[in-house]
Amino acid sequence: MERWRTLYLPILAEFVRHGGEVARADLDSLRHALQDIPADAIMDHHEESVKFLLSYADPEDRMTFVHRSLLFITELLIAMRLPETAATSEEPLPDVSAERLLISAAMNGVPIEEERPNKFETVLQHMDSGVALFDNAGNLRFLNVTMSRMLQAPRRALIGCTLHQLFFHACLQLPIRKNFVRIYRDMIMYRRFQGEFRDASGRFFLVTISQIDELDGDYLVSVKDVSEYKQIEQAAFQNDKLAMLGKIAAAIAHEIRNPLTSIRGFIQLLHPFLNEIGKQEYGRIIISEIDRANDIIYEFLNSSKPSAPMKQTVLVGLLLKETILLSESEAHMKGCELHCEVFDPYMLIAIDVKQVKQVFLNMLKNAMDAISEVGDGRKGRIDISARREGKFAVISFRDNGKGMERATLARLFDPFFTTKEEGTGLGLAVSYRIITNHGGMINVETQVNEGTEFLIYLPCVDEKE
Repeated sequence: MERWRTLYLPILAEFVRHGGEVARADLDSLRHALQDIPADAIMDHHEESVKFLLSYADPEDRMTFVHRSLLFITELLIAMRLPETAATSEEPLPDVSAERLLISAAMNGVPIEEERPNKFETVLQHMDSGVALFDNAGNLRFLNVTMSRMLQAPRRALIGCTLHQLFFHACLQLPIRKNFVRIYRDMIMYRRFQGEFRDASGRFFLVTISQIDELDGDYLVSVKDVSEYKQIEQAAFQNDKLAMLGKIAAAIAHEIRNPLTSIRGFIQLLHPFLNEIGKQEYGRIIISEIDRANDIIYEFLNSSKPSAPMKQTVLVGLLLKETILLSESEAHMKGCELHCEVFDPYMLIAIDVKQVKQVFLNMLKNAMDAISEVGDGRKGRIDISARREGKFAVISFRDNGKGMERATLARLFDPFFTTKEEGTGLGLAVSYRIITNHGGMINVETQVNEGTEFLIYLPCVDEKE
């Protein structure tokens, strides 16, 4: 008598999980085993079996499981040729459960409408902005997939939580929870409903909170990743600063250079008199300072508007070799080792040799200064390498110096910004403009007390060209 119970659940499970497909032989064997079993007993066992299957199903799949189980019992009961009164009864008994009502609807041909997500909810799920909905009590009622990715936590673990629970939620990282507290404080204390935040990886997010009357006063939170827009904004801001610098340079360059030239000439005329009174050292100092001022003005002018590059095709390896020859004596005096590796000795670039060599020398000088400022006795090492990445030649200058803070990195290419006592803050601004004029770019990777790496990208030239 119990043979049908051992057959029923496995066949039902196979039918449900395989989209309504089951071997005909299995269905026939089950039908023969159910010949003498009352219909009510079959429905009772079907209900228990469905509940057992649902306990192991995901919430999204449960309604599909119910629908397929209804198809299974309908097909089975029709195959057993139940009496018409049992198959077409429209009025259920008072004690009939909800599952039996569904079975009766399926047997009577009543269409069962699938529970599908709302069309507008589907749109929210596929937006590129994170969306969350809080009720007046501070309970999280809705969270789309994008917001879940931004929070790096599963939706099911967050939906239904209160604000207080989110502040201490184990699935949320500490920086994210701190931002929650900051947003809540700004909203309550300062009535600020919009803010910009930066995560640990350096991405920028714009958070907007609005209370919508159509949502019964619920709070809608929208978060958008604006990192790309920030990069464009910073690039535009950098170009604006350099353009303004050019206007200032054009206005003051001649006004300063002309008097300096006159002063230098008169000091040279006074040089014999200074020798007679033993003050020739004063003349030498004055001339050296005038020359230093002229050099600063020259860099200032180049940073605002360097001359158009006079390009010629050169080997990257040969250019690096010449640069190292010019710097190795200074590096030796400062206790730094230079190591160069060129992965493609035939890699060509079209550049203004004088300008790009100026950039490379500036990179080496900055690396030596960063190493000398460490002061912990470490052996200085500068690794120079050149490789090809797609259409670009990538020249790397990596040192083991002091590295840079995030605040320093953000202003690295600003004119007149420097961390050196005797620096002008123009070297990297000039280098940045020279490389961009050549169609390239400069990237910087740094870590405090570990070192810095400058990556210079310059377009390669094919040998056929």
